[in-house]
Amino acid sequence: MTDTTRQSDDLDIANNVADEPPPTNERRLFGWERHLLVWSCIGYAVFHLLVLNVFPMETWSFRIIHVAGGLAIGFALVAAWSTETLDGARGSWVTPLELVPLAVAGATGLYAAFCIVYAFVMRDLAGVDMPPPWVFNTATWPALISAVVAMLSAWYFKPRDHRIAWYDWLLMLSCLTVCGYLLFNVSFLQFRAGVMPTQPDYVFALIGVLLILELTRRVAGLALLIIAGVFILYTFAGPYLPTFLHHDGYRFQRFFSYIYTDNGILGPTVAVSSTYIILFVAFGAFLQVSKVGDYFNDLSMALFGWARGGPAKVAVFASGLMGMINGTSAGNVVATGSFTIPLMKKVGYRPRSAAAIEAAASTGGQIMPPIMGAGAFIMAEITGIPYTELIVAALIPAILYFLSIFFMVDFEAARMGMKGMKASELPKFSRLVKQVYLFIPVIILIAALFMGYSVIRAGTLALISALVVSWLSPNKMGPRGILKALEDTTKMSVQLIAVCACAGIIVGVIGLTGVGLRFSSMLLAIADTSQLLALFFAMGISILLGMGMPTTAAYAVAASVVAPGLIQLGITPLVAHMFVFYFAVISAITPPVALAAYAGAAIAGSDPMKTSVTAFKLGLAAFIVPFMFFYNQGLLMEGEWYLILRTAVTATIGVYLLSGAVQAWFYGPISIPVRVALLLAALLLIEGGIYTDVIGIALGGAIFAYQRFAAGRKATAKA
Repeated sequence: MTDTTRQSDDLDIANNVADEPPPTNERRLFGWERHLLVWSCIGYAVFHLLVLNVFPMETWSFRIIHVAGGLAIGFALVAAWSTETLDGARGSWVTPLELVPLAVAGATGLYAAFCIVYAFVMRDLAGVDMPPPWVFNTATWPALISAVVAMLSAWYFKPRDHRIAWYDWLLMLSCLTVCGYLLFNVSFLQFRAGVMPTQPDYVFALIGVLLILELTRRVAGLALLIIAGVFILYTFAGPYLPTFLHHDGYRFQRFFSYIYTDNGILGPTVAVSSTYIILFVAFGAFLQVSKVGDYFNDLSMALFGWARGGPAKVAVFASGLMGMINGTSAGNVVATGSFTIPLMKKVGYRPRSAAAIEAAASTGGQIMPPIMGAGAFIMAEITGIPYTELIVAALIPAILYFLSIFFMVDFEAARMGMKGMKASELPKFSRLVKQVYLFIPVIILIAALFMGYSVIRAGTLALISALVVSWLSPNKMGPRGILKALEDTTKMSVQLIAVCACAGIIVGVIGLTGVGLRFSSMLLAIADTSQLLALFFAMGISILLGMGMPTTAAYAVAASVVAPGLIQLGITPLVAHMFVFYFAVISAITPPVALAAYAGAAIAGSDPMKTSVTAFKLGLAAFIVPFMFFYNQGLLMEGEWYLILRTAVTATIGVYLLSGAVQAWFYGPISIPVRVALLLAALLLIEGGIYTDVIGIALGGAIFAYQRFAAGRKATAKA
């Protein structure tokens, strides 16, 4: 095989990773609709980059446009139901049965939009600051009727082709109508929303909430929608609930106008999605279009593909790298798993194990600095802790997590007698070394952060460097490539925008009703009995709240409910929020609702529930690491350097022994008593105290010597 041919094969391998299959309800548009969507996506991304770097806007106005634009594009991009059974045939645009709802929703929606446009015309062209009262008052109920009828029609009339259906056009119009009303009255809403709302205030806010919930259902499934619905119901059901959950209740008008402010939807979660998330999604899109993301996977193949169980180790390493530029655990599984899972199956891993390894590794991508999905940005926003401090603190725990999975993968490969891939099947390391300059964008990002640049400025510099670096590679980004990256930025952001807005509803309810303080008091009561028991309770609540939800929403909700209680226990904000963050992230591989494991199972063709149980076992270290840095904050880079070093080394040995105990293999098969002793040694080393470290090392060394002696005797007997 010639070098040219082999390089071509390497590129084919990378392309398999880059082409992430769309969700089953994502439309494949054609003709003018496709062009409209593409240019809308490009314009939306450019708007954000310009506002963040060149033309700053008033905060509320920027966030209102951010949410409304994301919703409108989302309704065009994602159908209400699955489109995987559709073919390319074009059906009629509307059936006779749809004429009545179309007429009702269309007439009312157009009238509401006319009223909003009329208000802007009167203000900007005629110089009338406020239109006559009838303009907004008569627009409210028609706007609500249009949105509700269009939404019900989207549920009832299933998609017949990949065109944007009439009801989705009307939902897009509703998004723009709500946006127009909020922008026109933004200066008034900042004073009266949630206090003395007018009828249009709460009706348009209600429409906005309904639109957010519907798009969240389309892009993120029912789990987050149900949780948000329960919290909204709790707002009104408080007077009828028992003591622990009781509150006086809130009026319909006050709640919906309050929730569409910076205390709710326009609060911290949307603040992060409109700035950091969309900027770093753009960074990731530029890396992927310029094939730098493929370089990460090729480098992983060259480094670890030859080792026993090589593709599994590739999955661990590649997912850590891809996790720096990917915002969701499940998305990371699809991006790298479509490549690594078939290779793992090829070298002997069972489908369930292959899917679980990829799910556990991809979930770890969300805790790997410097980007850590999007949760780190929300953590910095909520706690006020500088972003650079957060990523330094997260480094050792993230490395321990990936080392744990790496060790487990190696032990399983040894137990099953696996071998690595052939040299002819791997990318040439000598060629990849010459392209190490492709890491420059990530290096610039980290360097800019530690040089004191803001996160936005550092992200922008990294994005520009990704474009410049592409000109040095075979995949030069010209105007067409730049436009493709901008289009992908918006498409990849839609889910996160909807999720962050929906999480903002939940955060708003928690702040309004004070339910977070009630959880805090419960934690304090439990801590009087046992602080460890209180931590286990906090862990359970964080995992429960995070199940079925993307990382961003899972952490935002858990941080609002659980973290304040931990802080009241005397735990520092950094440890409390990092504790919650880990368990919110790890909910992606925690049965029974494990999104990352289910995504891997779909690729591997394995049983989803069994896959989630296996992924849970592989990710066991993530359930222990938060307790480790609670009891020994040296793991969060706090303390003297020699204490940090000792803690990191002994914790590494601890997760190594833990991996052997979980996999029932430590230089050979181990019996149950040895397995229990190995687990005890691991926990002693993980605890972090000097005496427990000494005892753990002694016990681990004794088990190591015993296993090597037993292995030697078996080899002699076999000879």
